Amino acid sequence: MSEEQLQKPIDCADVKGEAEKISTTEGGIKAAEDKEKGVVAEASGEQAEGEVNQKKVVANPLKSEGTITIGEALEAAVLTAGNKPVEWSDAAAIQAAEVRATGRTNIMPGGVAASAQSAATLNARIGSDDTKTTLADVLTGASSKLPSDKAATRKDAEGVTGAEMRNDPHLTTYPTGVAASVAAAARINQSK
Repeated sequence: MSEEQLQKPIDCADVKGEAEKISTTEGGIKAAEDKEKGVVAEASGEQAEGEVNQKKVVANPLKSEGTITIGEALEAAVLTAGNKPVEWSDAAAIQAAEVRATGRTNIMPGGVAASAQSAATLNARIGSDDTKTTLADVLTGASSKLPSDKAATRKDAEGVTGAEMRNDPHLTTYPTGVAASVAAAARINQSK
């Protein structure tokens, strides 16, 4: 490709024209697809007729039947570590989980992550563990508080674990905490 071609924006008409020039082999190619350009060409005789295929990219695939979602994994953390006061590492893990579940790059005001950050800030100022906000206070009903949810994957578990570790003074995760719950959900989903 020439320098001029590289700098020229792609025109849909040009792409369609190029798709029409795709020739078929004697064995008969049923379809040729160029995913980068979104071109689909179907063979008909000697020449292929092409059309520009407009594809949607889905950031959050819908949850599948029988899989555990990130929201459900957050709710499971209530059962395993619900009495634990919310710390900065928990808030970071919850934020990472919310971002992965919703596909948004920022946290939602009034969402689970925002509540966790507020709780961690408040807990840092309170001396007594009896009056601190717990994970149960923040994560109860988490899946219903998320605007969208998706099945937990290994990448999600790695991201949540990394966030929790980076924000812990000892660079560890809580054994039955948020990261552990998302990791367990991802393992269960992977085995299905």
